[in-house]
Amino acid sequence: MPLITYREAVKQALDEEIQRDENVCIMGEEVAQYNGAYKVTEGLWEKHGDKRVIDTPISEAAFSGLAIGASSLGIRPVVELMFMSFSYVAFDQLFNNASFCRYMSGGLMNIPIVIRGPANGGTNVGATHSHTPENMVAYHPGLKVVCPSNAYDAKGLMKAAIRDNDPVFVMENTLLYGQKWEVPEEEYIVELGVANILKEGTDLTIVSHGRCAIISLQAAEILQEKHNINVEVVDLRSVRPLDEATILNSVKKTNRAVLVEENKPFCGVDAQISHLIQFKAFDYLDAPIHRVSAIDAPQIYAKDLENWQIPNEERIIEAVLKAMK
Repeated sequence: MPLITYREAVKQALDEEIQRDENVCIMGEEVAQYNGAYKVTEGLWEKHGDKRVIDTPISEAAFSGLAIGASSLGIRPVVELMFMSFSYVAFDQLFNNASFCRYMSGGLMNIPIVIRGPANGGTNVGATHSHTPENMVAYHPGLKVVCPSNAYDAKGLMKAAIRDNDPVFVMENTLLYGQKWEVPEEEYIVELGVANILKEGTDLTIVSHGRCAIISLQAAEILQEKHNINVEVVDLRSVRPLDEATILNSVKKTNRAVLVEENKPFCGVDAQISHLIQFKAFDYLDAPIHRVSAIDAPQIYAKDLENWQIPNEERIIEAVLKAMK
């Protein structure tokens, strides 16, 4: 299989879906002639034209609302946000309207939109551009959210999201855009709501998503080499719908859990997963559940401090060693 970047994998998914379905379009700030702020849409405007790749004014509220209205009439827009932090300016459109339209219409109206863009810290762009709002999105019934950790999943989840009849947020990570993974040339889909075991183990389960899954895998390899601790790493892929069975089966096997995420700890995704484990697998636990999240403060601008604020290998290893005592 060829090695391609995370960025190229997302672009391939967009390109293939535009060709497959005449109702798919891309809209957002600078996605057309400028090729996208992160070059994810590079070449797509030249290939598909103004009606399929649409530059919008600098108003997330306006073009998110446009996408919702268009989707109710059968269009399948993919909306690029330059930062997922900017979803906050379109809160009413995305969280109060897109999420509830199908419910409030008794199932008569679908809203098949995709909201995609970077949702991560670690790039030293300050507190207002570094949100990881998957927990906030997942709170709203009717919205789905996925967090690809690699190029294979980025392509497969994007294609599944575009074909889904509900609004799907695809949370990407700018620190992964240039990294390469094997991606098959033949078409494939990664189903929403199905987790992936990145590494099998017997001593402890790490549950994570997005880039944190990759950091967790690296930490697991160090733990195996230096401490002879065999860690299982579960990559959620999808936060909502959530693959509860894979999480619970892994914890029942290893009897210990460390949860790793870039969300802030208060009301984070892992708070929900911690409740899930203690409610449905409490009798299997040999130690308290440990969490590694972003330190609970506005995102720090200074690079050295931000690198410690978000989960890193050292903090994950420390949590695992505590859980193994």
